[in-house]
Amino acid sequence: MPSSTPPSYTDVARTALLVYDMQRGIAKQISDADRMIAACKTAIDAARRAGMRIAYTKHMSLPGAWLGTTQLRTAMMWQRVQKPEEVKAWFARGSEASEIVSELAPTVDDLVVEKFAMSALSGTSLDFALRDCGIVNLVIVGIALEIGIEPTVRSATDLGFVPVVLTDACGWGNEAAAKRAFETMKFVGEAILTDTKTFVSEVNRRS
Repeated sequence: MPSSTPPSYTDVARTALLVYDMQRGIAKQISDADRMIAACKTAIDAARRAGMRIAYTKHMSLPGAWLGTTQLRTAMMWQRVQKPEEVKAWFARGSEASEIVSELAPTVDDLVVEKFAMSALSGTSLDFALRDCGIVNLVIVGIALEIGIEPTVRSATDLGFVPVVLTDACGWGNEAAAKRAFETMKFVGEAILTDTKTFVSEVNRRS
């Protein structure tokens, strides 16, 4: 019988690092973006040295003609506008706002996934790619914790992955909502919560 115990996230062959929405247009909205970018870079550098697969998500805006009920409603709420025609494509493909911050730029070996929903696993190729590569553990860094990372953690758990959140390498727009997200993850027990220093130390020790 196979073991029911999942491999440790230090098993780099069974673990991937997910860099969630570290885009220029999003990072500039975070008050301590420089600190968080530095923490993300530390995690990315350690993952690269260990040979761990790295994936990035980019939140994108659909063209106006493709804004359906959900996308239009969400865009109007986030942009605080009252009329559909007032919605702007903040993260259009090729725009500066949609690009990953230069300090964390992906390489040709990294997977870059465009998404339209909050969960990185909803309607994207990420789930297929993770399963096809035999990935079990998904280490997550990026922004925003209370908007996209928590839904991604929930989706990952429901799909049978083990999410690992590096708490100091996550950013948020609303501190109270971020605290609630952390407390929910702790209460449900759906994610391993650790920090960048521990992640780097354990990955270096095992690689």
